[in-house]
Amino acid sequence: MQPDRETVAERVFVALADPSRRSVLGALAAGGPATATDLADRLPITRQAIAKHLALLSDAGLVIAEPGERRRVRYRLDSAPMRVAQQFLAAMARDWDGPLDALRRHLDNGDR
Repeated sequence: MQPDRETVAERVFVALADPSRRSVLGALAAGGPATATDLADRLPITRQAIAKHLALLSDAGLVIAEPGERRRVRYRLDSAPMRVAQQFLAAMARDWDGPLDALRRHLDNGDR
């Protein structure tokens, strides 16, 4: 069963809440697919911590594990969940724009 858009967005927001996970995503975005060891060489984070962060990022769908040679797993970015989170935020912003504009008009008219 496919998770709904709100669940996907929540997983993305949880994953992005941690600065270390954002660093891992940034390193993958800048350098392309990498193993946990490769990432540990580039970041001030232990390989064990990176492996845990990659597991959570994988659960959120933000990275995909690809088997490599000699049982090494390489991780690559998947932007689909990020697009779902962006769409969720855009819809929420649209829902807020109308009431906020109405409040602004009301407050502007109240000053006169």
